Amino acid sequence: MAALLEDRDLQGLRQRFQQQAEDLLREAGGADSDDEKKKKEKPLPRLNAHSVFWILAALLVTYYVDFFQVLQLHLQEGCVWLLVGSLSLVVTLSIALFCIVYLEWHCGICDYDAKYPGLVPIAIVTFLVATVCFNVSLWSVWAFFTPGILFVQFMGFVMLVSLFG
Repeated sequence: MAALLEDRDLQGLRQRFQQQAEDLLREAGGADSDDEKKKKEKPLPRLNAHSVFWILAALLVTYYVDFFQVLQLHLQEGCVWLLVGSLSLVVTLSIALFCIVYLEWHCGICDYDAKYPGLVPIAIVTFLVATVCFNVSLWSVWAFFTPGILFVQFMGFVMLVSLFG
């Protein structure tokens, strides 16, 4: 009699485990359908208040601090920091254009970090070099405002580029 009770208990336990496993599999299937629903949803609009704010702020800062005139003056003086920063920025933008235009638009490779793992670290390092060089070269003009001015310029540029990509 005790053996029969143990068999029934084991069968009940097996049925509960089987039911829980089926429930877990159904939930996992539900997660897949949630991913499919997310893919079918419309993406957020590229132009939003956040983007407009940063683009307008960059334009206003450019106008009020005579950004391009200051850059032109420093280039005429032959500021090495500005030249190194400009070269680093050109390398960074070249890598970004290669990834966006060639790899993503032309080749259809969206996960270019997996195929070309060295591109992103190189772009980050060259961007950091450009940031330091620009801050050093323009510190004599705007002093403590230099990092803020350059940050607003950077954010405006990023938001402007995000409208295209």
